Amino acid sequence: MSKVLAVLLAALGFLSLWPTGCHSSRILVVPVDGSHWINMAVILKELHSRGHQLTVLHSPNSWYIPTNASFYTSITATMLEDGTKKDYYNEILSDVIKVRQSAGFLMTFYQQRLITNMLATGHKVLAEAAAAMFDDPVFMKKLREAKFELMLTDPGLTVGVLLGNYLKLPMVFNVRWMNNGETHFSIAPSPLSYVPVSGSELHDQMDFQGRLKNTLHYIYSLIELHFYINPAYADLFQRHFPPKTDLLTLEQAADIWLVRSDFVFELPRPTMPNVVYIGGFQCEKAQPLPPDLESFVQSSGEHGVVVMSLGTLVSALPRDVTEAIAAAFAQLPQKVIWRIKGEKPSSLGNNTLLVDWLPQNDLLGHPKTRVFVAHGGTNGMYEAIYHGVPVLGLPLLFDQFDNLLRLKVRGAARVVEAKSLTKEGFLEALKDILETPTYRVNMRRLSRLHHDRPTPPLESAIFWIEYVTRQKGASHLRPAAYGLPWYSYFCMDVVLLITGVVGVVVWASVFICKAVCCWRFGRKMKRE
Repeated sequence: MSKVLAVLLAALGFLSLWPTGCHSSRILVVPVDGSHWINMAVILKELHSRGHQLTVLHSPNSWYIPTNASFYTSITATMLEDGTKKDYYNEILSDVIKVRQSAGFLMTFYQQRLITNMLATGHKVLAEAAAAMFDDPVFMKKLREAKFELMLTDPGLTVGVLLGNYLKLPMVFNVRWMNNGETHFSIAPSPLSYVPVSGSELHDQMDFQGRLKNTLHYIYSLIELHFYINPAYADLFQRHFPPKTDLLTLEQAADIWLVRSDFVFELPRPTMPNVVYIGGFQCEKAQPLPPDLESFVQSSGEHGVVVMSLGTLVSALPRDVTEAIAAAFAQLPQKVIWRIKGEKPSSLGNNTLLVDWLPQNDLLGHPKTRVFVAHGGTNGMYEAIYHGVPVLGLPLLFDQFDNLLRLKVRGAARVVEAKSLTKEGFLEALKDILETPTYRVNMRRLSRLHHDRPTPPLESAIFWIEYVTRQKGASHLRPAAYGLPWYSYFCMDVVLLITGVVGVVVWASVFICKAVCCWRFGRKMKRE
């Protein structure tokens, strides 16, 4: 009897570990490499743990996406990364630093022009990659025979969007940036009076000049989309999609948008019912550090540690900037852990440890960490918020300038720039954050707000992915606005009709008044 009971208890224990409330779905995943893969992998591991079958389509020469992994099956195909070297981003950084030395109203437009050239080239490569897939009958047959139930993709690379529509799969986006800007501008009302366009480096408190700049950036983004990005896909759309198809229409067909944002960090703005906010979902409680790193951190005593990392893409700052940073670090009583690639600075102090890699989340969660020196990438900013660590920002590319501005206006960060960085300026900014309590107080307030939510963001992401697989889509959440022409969306035809009717009424009233006056005047003249 005891043996039977033991078997039953073991069986119940096994069943309790089995994922509940979902069936095993076949999911095709098209991620973006680099830092985007870091957060996509978090979702994939959780989906795998719940029994879903994952197939990841990626480049055979991916930087971070492994071909052999325990939680997914790989399919490789040529995509953007094959034609893009990491050094390319270092070249862009050099150009951005030069552009930002020209201060003034037009600086952000010059900078965006550099990004436009990169986008135009990148989207041509993506369109060619997608066309090669569609024109390969063996490859497409393999995808169809797999009978996928869902496309999970980051639309930062459009290949997943194109494949998902072509295969007629329900789509879920893991997204923050797409095409040429921030996600919301593609799906939600975005009043330019208080919603800043990405790249404008504005916040939601704009004066007249700010609103003018924001409007001009929005017009520029429309030109960028319609004259630089969409034309790259013209041939592909003509051969493989219905008439009048464009990139934005295909993207708006997504059922759920898992947006890597949280309004603790983002500025408040209108949104849509098929948008789910999962900002910070990749963050987790800090784990113990490796023994050698823990020993170094503990050696800092009461002064604590400064952590510096500039992300996954850019590996080379200008030499004079690196030397200035190293010299400033050497003046601190704190210990410094600096993730750096390239030549060791000659001005390096004994308090600074250089590493090729660091457990960023675990270091930020360590009680001795005082400041995070960062480039402003989304992942790092949310980890800093999660752990309540104030930031000294050194923005380099893309959205990093806007991201750090969000924290700066909330009093949780200071920002320095590579274009004008000196040892004295960097050291003053560091000491300001270290010695002024309000930075840490403000960041800890953001951290409390970020943690105070009904459902952890990762659970929300998994729920909605499984929701789409269960319901075979979520078209009931997509607004009718996506199918309206611009003049109907803004009711221009209605305004034109009302204006015409009012004009006719006014004209008729004036005509009648004139006629009556003339008639009365004529009668009076006859009497006289």
